[in-house]
Amino acid sequence: MVEMMRRSVLEGVSELKLRSSIKVAALAPKQRWILRVGAEGSAEAGVAFGVDLAQVPCRAVASGEKSAVWLGPDEWLLIAPVDTAAPVVSAPHSLVDVSHRQTAMEVSGTRAVDLLNTGVMLDLRLSAFPMGMCARTLLGKADVVLWRKETQVFHLEVWRSFAPYVHEFLIQASLGL
Repeated sequence: MVEMMRRSVLEGVSELKLRSSIKVAALAPKQRWILRVGAEGSAEAGVAFGVDLAQVPCRAVASGEKSAVWLGPDEWLLIAPVDTAAPVVSAPHSLVDVSHRQTAMEVSGTRAVDLLNTGVMLDLRLSAFPMGMCARTLLGKADVVLWRKETQVFHLEVWRSFAPYVHEFLIQASLGL
């Protein structure tokens, strides 16, 4: 039996320091699921996964190496270390493994908001987009999930096929800052 190693589409791309005030880094592969579950099953799903599912719109919750990112009223993106077992839920739900569909990048630094706002049409000021907030949006022409993890640190979830485009977009956009 051949063991398959999960590889990032951005493998070999080192962390980029764009100017002294911006860094873009490809993140290691993770296990990812899209969970759809009603309000009656969300608490059970959170216990099974090990992270409470955010009930407040546009918020993400992290515990250790696991995260639950709110995508809609009954939809979350669950992120965990590779080889984490899928959560078992008895309530009616849908759980789809999207680990090979998506990858992630981290954009950080004092000008991270400026860089992201070259392609994201959201108000990313801290007062409008606080820590823990997340949103499904566009960066240029790519669909992304944007999550502010810290004041100057953003997590970007992107489909693998769009990752090279997003990476290059960020490089080119940094040239104008």
